[in-house]
Amino acid sequence: MKYLDVRIRQPDEWLHPMQEFIRHEDVVRYEELQTWHVVHEQGIEYELFYVVADRERYEPVIDGVDSIRWYDITDVDDESFYVYACQETRADDRDWRAAFAALSLVVVPPIVYDREAAMGMTIIGDGDDLRTMLDSLPESFEVDVRGIGEYDTRRPSLVGALTERQREAVEVAVECGYYTVPREGDLEVVAAELDCAPSTASNLLRKAESAVFGRLVDRRSGRP
Repeated sequence: MKYLDVRIRQPDEWLHPMQEFIRHEDVVRYEELQTWHVVHEQGIEYELFYVVADRERYEPVIDGVDSIRWYDITDVDDESFYVYACQETRADDRDWRAAFAALSLVVVPPIVYDREAAMGMTIIGDGDDLRTMLDSLPESFEVDVRGIGEYDTRRPSLVGALTERQREAVEVAVECGYYTVPREGDLEVVAAELDCAPSTASNLLRKAESAVFGRLVDRRSGRP
C-alpha cells in the first residue's frame, strides 16, 4: 500500500468560486477541508472546512455562491471558524474528480488549500492506481509530487507532522531569523509576515515544535 503526498494547482477556469476568492483576494490565510460526504445520486455534497480568515469579508462571498444550498459558520476564535456546507456538485469538479473514480484510492483528510488555492492532499492506494490517477488529471493542472512511499502512520515524515499553516509559520520563522543564534527576528516580525497576531504566531510555532520534537523522540525510543 503506497501513499502519495501531492499538491494540485488548478487554472483559474477550473476553480470553485471560493477557491477564486482564496487565490485572488488577500483574505483567507489558511483553509482546510476536514471531512466530506458526497451523495452521488442526489448530486450534492456535505463538507466541513476549517478557515483562518476575516469572517466579515468571507461570509458575503460564500453567501453568493450559487452551488451552495446552505451553510453554517461556527467561530473558533477571533481569527478562525468552521464552515459546514451543503452544495450541489459542480460539473467541473465532477470532471476532474473522474481521475479518482474507477480506482481503488483513498484521500486522507484534510485537504489543505494554500494561498494560491492549490490543494495539498495525501492519497493512499496501489502504486499503479496512483500513477493512473496522476496521468488522468487534466493537462492544465499543475501537479507537484511531494512524497511517495510505503504508507506507515507509525513512521510518518517530520514534515507530515505539521499542518500547512504550521509549515508556513516555520518557514517564515526561519526566513526571519527567529531560530538563528543569536535571534535576529522576533515574534512580531513573524506575525507580520503571516498576517496574524503575535499570540497566533507563537501558538503555531509551539504546536509545530511539539509535533516535530515528539516524533523525533518517538523515533529515537522506537515508540509507534
